[in-house]
Parts: sequence; structure tokens; C-alpha cells
Amino acid sequence: MYCGLSHLRITCCPQFRTVTDIILDFSNPADPEDRSFDPHPTLYPSTMLEYPNTGASERFILLAPKDPDHYNPIMCLESSLHTIVRYYLTPAQRTLFGTIPNKDLVNEDLFEFDCPSPATSAPSPPSSIGSPSSDDSTSSSSSQCSLFSLSSESSLTSIDSLTCISALSSYATRRTPSSAPSVDYLRLLQRAINKHDGPLFLKVMDAINALLRLLKYPPLPLDLFEPTPPNYFHGAIKSWTRMPPPVVERIIDETYQRAVGPHVHRLTRYEAFSSEVYGELMPTFVSDIIRATGLREDMLFLDLGAGVGNVVLQVALETGCRAYGIEIMPEPASIGRSQLEQFRTRCRMWGVRMGDVELEQGDMLKSEKVDKLVKEADVVLVNNKVFQEPLNEALRQKFLDLKEGAIIVSLKCLMGSTHHGNTMQLDDIGEIFTVTSRPFQPGSVSWGGGGGEYFLQRMNREDYARRLRQFESARSGLGRSTRSRR
Repeated sequence: MYCGLSHLRITCCPQFRTVTDIILDFSNPADPEDRSFDPHPTLYPSTMLEYPNTGASERFILLAPKDPDHYNPIMCLESSLHTIVRYYLTPAQRTLFGTIPNKDLVNEDLFEFDCPSPATSAPSPPSSIGSPSSDDSTSSSSSQCSLFSLSSESSLTSIDSLTCISALSSYATRRTPSSAPSVDYLRLLQRAINKHDGPLFLKVMDAINALLRLLKYPPLPLDLFEPTPPNYFHGAIKSWTRMPPPVVERIIDETYQRAVGPHVHRLTRYEAFSSEVYGELMPTFVSDIIRATGLREDMLFLDLGAGVGNVVLQVALETGCRAYGIEIMPEPASIGRSQLEQFRTRCRMWGVRMGDVELEQGDMLKSEKVDKLVKEADVVLVNNKVFQEPLNEALRQKFLDLKEGAIIVSLKCLMGSTHHGNTMQLDDIGEIFTVTSRPFQPGSVSWGGGGGEYFLQRMNREDYARRLRQFESARSGLGRSTRSRR
């Protein structure tokens, strides 16, 4: 697992291409004349979301796309918020935000069934919020270190000053008869989305962001000589033994929606039935490749035919390895460079680091960089599903420079065969590779919904030498036996 901390102050806002691409999603139920939630060429209704890293936030437009398959900022905000709450907070801290729905409720209003009527008394926050390393099942002081104590004068002042939180006090309910009233902000946010209630949505987001800021910027201690409390999201990241896969997937999805999605029409400009047909491997498939090859932080990964760089970016984030990709087509290569910059920004916003990444536009067969890196690579990916045979043959020759133990991952078998027997062709260059096949599940690739297989081809000169000795020994024995019969 490879993740770290970096600081960033940024406010991003993914835009629709034209105002005609969007439709009204929120309104003001209390005032039909309120036009503040209507589409506008420049004055978009919007809200903010605080991200885990210090100084990182993003503005989300409160409008929906006309095409349901296009980027939806409201759904994106909701997914990112749920990921932050689920994977960056302790169970005790999550209670402040409420209940994460088991499924999206954008098209299904379950709030009315799950939440009792609003209480008349104001919500009472818990006395403390566990630190990122705390465990609810342990009562020892070492594992119950408080994020900040709301019984202190400093913290009470901070809470009382958050008028956006007190503005929703009428929605407080008791989870049990003996518990203090509290607001379930996440379910209340769902209610606002389901009811298309713009003012309520903005109020709930203000309250949620206020709570997130308390975690990012805890109240200063009364004693001026005490150290400034840290951003508690940073502590959560340090406690991970590996980066949670949903965090990886969320960063990938956010990046793709902003850097690739608006330009996806440019990726269809290729010559049919050529080696340059564009296709993508899905994140779950890439994660399976990482597990199958044992890719680690101290390794080098190459993607020959990298497209927009999806795989290169994912392996660099998921493992921390050094990653390089080359793409011959100008459009995907250009989008890939933009995606790399967006990905770096996203990683900083989420408070994590990726391995070193380099993307190049060029011909994999002519690139001096490729010639150099092939000799150092630990894992080489070739999505050769539609490669013509001359290109596959040229790659076979190039891969003879791979070091012992290096693995080629391909969609069509490049080297050797999956079975060794008496009919093996020891003069075939592919026989210096040990080949295994693995299945991939339906939905793993962009060009078809069905499953299939891919191939791991490990450079194994030692095994080839052993098999060659066995073959020559057997042939020599056969020759002696023939002479003795004569």
C-alpha cells in the first residue's frame, strides 16, 4: 500500500459543454417564483464539498444532464461524500453524519419510512469523536483518544457558531428512547434530493461541510503552548494498511468524468480493422491484473498502447509503483496528458500519493524510451486484442530483452503455449516464457459485455534451459538406443 499526504488549496468545478445539455433538478417548494435553481449560462446554482486534504474543496453544479448516461454532478457529490464518511471516519465519527444509505435513493424515497417526525428539541452532539485509530469496542484511553471534546469551552463555542447546524435542529430525532436527539444529515440529504428541494439540500450540505471542516481544522486549544490539532483525515490515511479499493475507484471515476468524459467522442476516430482500434480495461480488471502479477511499490510497470492512460494511473495509485505508458494515436495521448494532471489533483484532494507516472505519445516500436525501459520492466501490459500479426511479431522480438521473471500481460497469447510436451518447439523464441491463462469477468472490457481470458507470460530462461537439457538428454538416449539395436 502506498499513500501519503500533500497539501492543496483548490476549488474545482466540472462544467457542461452548453446550457442546453442540462435541465433543472432542484426548485424551492416554498416559493414557486424562486428562479435561483434554474439553468443559466454563467450563474449556476451550486454547493461545495470539503475533501479530506487540508484546503481542498470542490464546487458542484446543482443541475442534471439531459442524457442520464452523462456526468451528473449531484450523483458524483453524493458518491464522493459517502466514500469519505465510510472510509475516512471511525464509527464514532460517522454517527455525526448519520446513516449511509445501502443504495442510491435518488429515484426512490425511503426517507419517510425510516425517519420519525422531527423532534422539537435541538440535537445534542456526542461528547467526543474517536480518533482515526480508535476502536468502539475498546474503552482504554489509548484507543479512545478524542478528536476534540465538545465539553470544552473552545469546542462549544465552535459548535454554537455553526448556525448552519442549528438551522436543521427541527429535524432531530431520537434513535433510541434513551438517546439524545440528533440529525441524520445523510438521510436528510437524500430526502432533499428525492423531493428536489433546493433550499433544504443547500442547508444540509452547509451542515455536512461544517462537520467536515471541524475534522479538518479542529478547534485550537485554549493553552497557546499546546500544539495545533492535526487534520484528522490525515491520521485516517496513516492508519490504512492498504488503500481501500472504493477510494481508488472513486478517484479514478472522478478523474475520468472530468478529463475524459467530455472528450469521449474524440476516441472513436480510428481506422477500422487496424491495430489502433481504441478499447479500455475496466478498473476491476486492472485490480485483478495487479493481484495476478504481484505488482508492488518497488516495481516498474509499462503499458504499450496506453490509450488515455487509465491503467497506468490506476496501478500507480493502487500500488505506488513507477508506471510508464505510450500511445501512438494523438487524440487519446492528448486526453491522457490532461487526465494525468487531473489525477494528480484528485490524489492531492483525497490526501493520497501515487507512484511516478510518465505518459508518452509515440510508436512503441521506435521509442528509445521503450527500448530502455523494457530491459528494466517488471510487468508489461499489451492490450493486443486487435493487433495485427506483424505488430505482435515485432513485440515478440522486443520482449526478448526482458529481465528474468518479468511478466507480459496480454489479451492474446504472445509467447509460447500454455502446455509443454514432447511436441514443444524449442527453437521458438516464445518457449523462454512460462505461460498461464486467467479468466476475466463480464464487464471487464469496454468493447464487449462478455467475459474471456488473458495471458500471463513470465520470462523464464532458467526453466527453458532445464527443458532444453532434458530434451537433448532424451534425444541423446534415443540415439544410443538406436545404435545398440543395430
